[in-house]
Amino acid sequence: MTSSVSESIPTTQKKLGKTGVLIVNLGTPDSPSTPDVRKYLREFLMDGRVIDIPYIQRFMLVNLIIAPFRAPKSAKVYKELWLPEGSPLKIYGERVEKLLQDELGDSYVVKLAMRYQNPAIEVGLLEFQKMGLTEIIVVPFFPQYASATTGSVYEEVMRVLAKWQVMPELRFVNQFVNHPKFIQGFVQNAQKYMAEYEFDYFLFSYHGLPERQISKGDITGKVCRLGECCGSLTAMNQHCYRAQCFETTRLLVKALNIPEGKYVTSFQSRLGKTPWVQPYTEDTIKELASKGIKSVLAFSPAFVSDCLETTIEVGEEYKELFEESGGKHWQLVESLNDSPIWIETLVDLVKNA
Repeated sequence: MTSSVSESIPTTQKKLGKTGVLIVNLGTPDSPSTPDVRKYLREFLMDGRVIDIPYIQRFMLVNLIIAPFRAPKSAKVYKELWLPEGSPLKIYGERVEKLLQDELGDSYVVKLAMRYQNPAIEVGLLEFQKMGLTEIIVVPFFPQYASATTGSVYEEVMRVLAKWQVMPELRFVNQFVNHPKFIQGFVQNAQKYMAEYEFDYFLFSYHGLPERQISKGDITGKVCRLGECCGSLTAMNQHCYRAQCFETTRLLVKALNIPEGKYVTSFQSRLGKTPWVQPYTEDTIKELASKGIKSVLAFSPAFVSDCLETTIEVGEEYKELFEESGGKHWQLVESLNDSPIWIETLVDLVKNA
């Protein structure tokens, strides 16, 4: 009896036709120890898209000043954040990897990667290479596009693939600021707090960037003014990080029925003395308290996984600042983490990339 064609195909070739899905977050130290934190900071900050100054200046700044002096302080904060299983960012990433794989099924191969440290992008892609995949879809976990985040992931993926003799079809998810389920996820998380407490004000805090990086993105040299130009998302500013952040706020405000005059968009995590995108979250918090605002519901919609910048910076340090300035009640809305609606968002992003 003649065997069918499918039965005669070797096991390794049965994998052909699958789609690889590389989900990528920023990264985390391997441990909260000072050496591992220093190693992470060096890799992260030596990226020319993160600190966009000439290499020699960047090398000296990172290796002689920032990493040696900041690592011990950051290590203390990471120890506060760390869970028994490890870094929350990595824990949520591993859960999402499994949940997304289960949801997508056998036609897909899902792998988690970090732009910095482990698991590395290159390792994930080399595993894909051995599988003979037809297509690879890269999904950076950054809702708003920025050269320092999504752009850096693109560059690293292209660096690795440039060495391949045969390249499969490649697709990238650029941003998902207006994806309905992404918005709905934060809305659901916020509604439970809004049902329990009547907040005076709502703060939407995004990770900051140097103003020069925003300006560089305006290839016309005429659109970006770091102000009213972010009032709407248009064809000319659609890739502007600041404009995308304001768009995310507008969509969340509309979905939550927050009245005008009751919310603000601001930017956190400044580094160095050069101007960063404004308004600054720290200054905004002090101003709100000085105006008599007593309760704030805070969002961090630039992050889909809770991490140092959300749990510690927004959830604890900004809470302390608000209370020291005269505020009474501060509540952080958690990120999407491994929630069902985040998995639904990713399924849609993959299938409609």
